[in-house]
Amino acid sequence: MTTVRVVVTVVVKKGWDIFQLDVNNVFLHGDLHEEVYMEAPLGLVADQHSSSKVVCRLNKSLYGLKQASRQWYAKLTEALSTRGYQHSENDHSPFCKKTPSSIIFVGVYVDDVIITGTDPAEIADLKAFLDQKFKIKDLGRLHYFLGLEVLYKPDDILISQRKFTLDLLKEYQVFDYSSVASPLDPAIKLKAQEGNLLPDPTYYMKLVGKLNFLTNTRLDIAYSVQLLSQFMQAPRDTHLTAAFHLLRYLKKEPTLGVFFSNNPDCSIKAFCDSDWAACPDSRRSVTGYIVLVGDSPISWKSKKQETVSLSSAEAEYRSLRKVVGELVWLSRLFAELSVVQSCPIQVFCDSQSAIHIAHNPVFHERTKHIEVDCHFVRNKLQEGLISLYHVPLTISWLIFSQRPSQGSNTQVS
Repeated sequence: MTTVRVVVTVVVKKGWDIFQLDVNNVFLHGDLHEEVYMEAPLGLVADQHSSSKVVCRLNKSLYGLKQASRQWYAKLTEALSTRGYQHSENDHSPFCKKTPSSIIFVGVYVDDVIITGTDPAEIADLKAFLDQKFKIKDLGRLHYFLGLEVLYKPDDILISQRKFTLDLLKEYQVFDYSSVASPLDPAIKLKAQEGNLLPDPTYYMKLVGKLNFLTNTRLDIAYSVQLLSQFMQAPRDTHLTAAFHLLRYLKKEPTLGVFFSNNPDCSIKAFCDSDWAACPDSRRSVTGYIVLVGDSPISWKSKKQETVSLSSAEAEYRSLRKVVGELVWLSRLFAELSVVQSCPIQVFCDSQSAIHIAHNPVFHERTKHIEVDCHFVRNKLQEGLISLYHVPLTISWLIFSQRPSQGSNTQVS
């Protein structure tokens, strides 16, 4: 989804057109390289005098086969390669074709395809080629992709999951409840062993899974959803109550989404923070970050750290490591899209200790227990990819916010 948001950001800032295609009977196009047999379908008349059971040998892929999606993808890759398209080196789903005068970008998710670029003639030729090869539906300008609704303004784009949110509220009958102003009740600290076990844990699991999908456009609930996700193995009534509290928060403004501005500024900047020892059960900290291109958010995450941090400085340093890893990948992806990035990329952190650890090449007693992989932040700092800045006031309101956006139908930093 981050790749999709990056593409949309480039489209709106560069003024490109973006189109959507749908492939008919997508899995039937794949070629099989193994011997696969299936039972004869009902209605197929075989030799009535034969005592042996008749089966069918498949020459092409079929829906239900484990290798169907892989074989379709191989077929599509082969077709696109004949027209000069190459795999992206940073994400296996996009394809790219560059010439001295143009660039065309193709994003593929099973049977959904998006096409954008600078050459309208090549886009039209590619559509005709794919239709001849696979039979496609040209859905025109991108409006609905993987559950994301794209709303075009005169020069800007708003991506939301309004329909998905309303369907979710209707499914769990939240319209009968009053709305609340925060994703979580700040007076309640959820614990793994507190409360009564739910008789049907799948009810909670399905709800949290759908909320997790909603974080693709609702960064304001990222912290809340990662917290609720920690109790999937043994959900209790207190956890379900907190999940419904989050649904009541969504009811307050179900149309919120991510706003992509046409501001030509394509510079990347990132903010990161940590909540030290936030988990009362494991005492592990929570990492949070958000990455913006100009004033448009494209990547965010809130996740519990893998190990216990012995100090708040270590927790902050680990959050730096996560966001710098994301920035390394994003910088390569933007380079493939021919969007030049000025280095160093600004990274803002509210811990001076973490910034000093990144700058200081000497291992001290207080930092020698930190894994070597975390110190790649220092390497990227020395290479000039990033520059670190201290934020005087905490930015945890941005990453761990429990407050809704103020009087707006968009979310911007």
